[in-house]
Amino acid sequence: MKDRRLAYQPVTTIIQNYIIILMSFIPSIQVSFVAVVLTSMPLFLTVLPERVYSADRHHVEVDKTRRTLTLSNAAGRVVKEFKVALGRGGLGHKKARGDGITPLGSYKVVGFNEKSDFHYFIRLNYPNNNDALAAYRNNTITFEQLQKILHDNVSEETPLQNTVLGGAIGLHGIGDETDEKLLMHSRLDWTQGCIALKNDEIEQLKPFLTLGVHVVIKE
Repeated sequence: MKDRRLAYQPVTTIIQNYIIILMSFIPSIQVSFVAVVLTSMPLFLTVLPERVYSADRHHVEVDKTRRTLTLSNAAGRVVKEFKVALGRGGLGHKKARGDGITPLGSYKVVGFNEKSDFHYFIRLNYPNNNDALAAYRNNTITFEQLQKILHDNVSEETPLQNTVLGGAIGLHGIGDETDEKLLMHSRLDWTQGCIALKNDEIEQLKPFLTLGVHVVIKE
């Protein structure tokens, strides 16, 4: 049942986000009723036919505590696992540009840069809908910015990057691999919030990470 909930998670998240937005326009909606809907939705979705939602052929899980990246196939079999370097800001969830923290949550691959200074860059859709909704509730982004981020994510485009939440989060290599850089990579979290692998490792990952593949980052 847990695997089925993970497969439905993207759809669940979208529905939940729009219910929360609806609450901001219709204050008369009973908060208790909405809370029941939001908390019961994942359980309800597990009774739907599996063919309604298609899981990724491959997906990635990043464990910030273990500093690992695990690539698995749709059956849950581990295909590859790498040690990674993360944001120098430490554990926790990214909340602002420049905090140096790797975000937590479920993200999707939305772009690639073969000319990156870091050898190769795989962009994720940070900020995702949950990031944007939390920021809007905290009055750190405007409603117009929230709308744009939600629209971009539903359209599977790179979400708005120039808010206080920051952007340019993804997976990348090291670039020029000197002995000093390789030693630093093996011992320290050195990125501005991204997930870094050695150049040959990002090359191994490239064929599996097509547009739309999910990358779950946890602690």
